[in-house]
Amino acid sequence: MIIAERKPMDEILRTTGPVEKLLVVGCNTCVAVCLAGGEKEVGILASALRIARRGRGEVKEATLLRVCEREFLEELAPVVAQCDGIVSLACGVGVQALAEAFNDKPVLPGVNTKCMGMPEEQGIWTEKCAGCGNCILDRTGGICPIARCSKSLLNGPCGGSEKGKCEVNPKLIDCAWQLIHDRMKALGRLEELDEILPPKDWSTSRDGGPRRIVREDVRL
Repeated sequence: MIIAERKPMDEILRTTGPVEKLLVVGCNTCVAVCLAGGEKEVGILASALRIARRGRGEVKEATLLRVCEREFLEELAPVVAQCDGIVSLACGVGVQALAEAFNDKPVLPGVNTKCMGMPEEQGIWTEKCAGCGNCILDRTGGICPIARCSKSLLNGPCGGSEKGKCEVNPKLIDCAWQLIHDRMKALGRLEELDEILPPKDWSTSRDGGPRRIVREDVRL
């Protein structure tokens, strides 16, 4: 899922300052799971904005199942028409979807989009995937060295790992290549790590501009 965290309140107040009538929009998918932009978080931010703005203007609330899909945005049209600007608690994709759908209104981000990851325990989320566009998890025991190795090494570990920990932050970061080694050993595939992986083809990542996937079999 996409992981995000809410922007500092002073930044939100600064960017929304010129807007008289605000609409706070949340998303009940990824950002709801990471407790950054679901219905509950929309209510909290809207209340905080009303207090901070001391009654100036109006602050409305709305939460969609998914902000990143046009069909869900259609239901927002009536309330958007009553507002001067939108604060989005959806990820960066959601902000852009709102800006495209309602191009006569300023759309302001209320969260910082961080990464793609998963919850580790209550209140902790970690990055697991860099979205590089050319997945090699079949070669690394299902553990991504691009996202989880601090140096994105394809053939590791580096000389800075010690006792299964990464030199970047030994207290918090496991050495991804130690995890890969242990996983491959458990699978009885350890000898496969003797094969040197070639340099990665980054053309599937960001080298060619915004990426696009076309499925002709499902197009209308």
